Amino acid sequence: MYDLLIRGGWVIDPANGRNGTLDIAVRDGLVAAVDGRLPASEAAAVIEAAGLYVTPGLIDLHTHCYWGATYWGIEPDPIAARSGVTTWLDVGSAGAWNFSGFRRYVAESSTVRTFALLNISAIGLVGRTGELANLDYCDVDLAALLVEQNRDLILGIKARIDSATTRGTGIEPLRRARALADRVALPLMVHIGSAPPHLREIAPLLRPGDILTHCCTGNQNRLVDAEGTFDPAIRELWQAGLILDLGHGSGSFSFPSAEAMIAAGVLPDVISSDIHQQAVLGPMYDLPTTLSKFLGLGLSLEQVIARATLHPARAMRRPDLGTLSVGAPADIALFRLEQREQLLHDVDMRPRTIDRHLINTATFVAGHQLPERPERPPAPWAIHDLLPAQRTHLQLSG
Repeated sequence: MYDLLIRGGWVIDPANGRNGTLDIAVRDGLVAAVDGRLPASEAAAVIEAAGLYVTPGLIDLHTHCYWGATYWGIEPDPIAARSGVTTWLDVGSAGAWNFSGFRRYVAESSTVRTFALLNISAIGLVGRTGELANLDYCDVDLAALLVEQNRDLILGIKARIDSATTRGTGIEPLRRARALADRVALPLMVHIGSAPPHLREIAPLLRPGDILTHCCTGNQNRLVDAEGTFDPAIRELWQAGLILDLGHGSGSFSFPSAEAMIAAGVLPDVISSDIHQQAVLGPMYDLPTTLSKFLGLGLSLEQVIARATLHPARAMRRPDLGTLSVGAPADIALFRLEQREQLLHDVDMRPRTIDRHLINTATFVAGHQLPERPERPPAPWAIHDLLPAQRTHLQLSG
């Protein structure tokens, strides 16, 4: 007997090469069977999914979900219920001094699966920026101790390397993050944006398996120059296994940069949201909206789903997630694909007409559907500190 049967949906499961009409059965929180004809009589509950796309629960490789204790954090469960994201990787909200709070108040209190990258700065993202301006916070020994005590949750190291964050400390915080990642044998995620430090200083400290986030930034450290040339050092690293992650956010996704990357023959390996207090206000909104933008840029539905399931699971070294394999956790998302023209924008309010939109209709974690819950209103500072382009967007959207 199955606990749940999702019947007649179009299954897209890149990890197993599935792309067609199939039924999915769930028992004891795990995928029990995937087949074309599973009898409804053998299930305690049946969901008719004809006309819908059924995917593994989405994995968002770049989130900030340490609500109430950091500048950027939002609560994952309410947004997961409307977006299909069942695994959240919080990237650097917590450092050594506040990671225990992340474990107790986020990881242990959320229904969705939440993991973390530990910030090289011990204060994490308590403030808007500047966490690397004081090198006393970049204590490699202390951070390594926290990793060893929390390997079930900490899947890598995070460093935001831009002019606002480093504020005169240059490339040294990244050197320390590199030393930490090497010591604990975990990948390093590096945020890029405004220089200094410059990309030419950052690239030598990256390794295959590391994650370069904000790969479609329009700021000084963008990966494609004005002539359309993709940075040769980053291309070489990418070909060797460096992971290029989108990280849309409120300041890090440029349509021209994305189009130039695609024209240069490079696609982001992972499409992530960089969801946070301001990004949820638009023009990012959520991961399905971000995926829809790449449908508008010419990627197929299968390509964007792979970049939000299989690829981030590999980046996290968690092959048990982002898949509908029998025996895997029954984390499942249902979507409809709406065919209508609508303007979507990048962070600088450049519009593109998008004619296919992924709309989540249900989200399941371990076989249980997430109930709809109200989302907390934005924190006062989230509204106070909105970028000019976001203020314009909010005014236009009513």
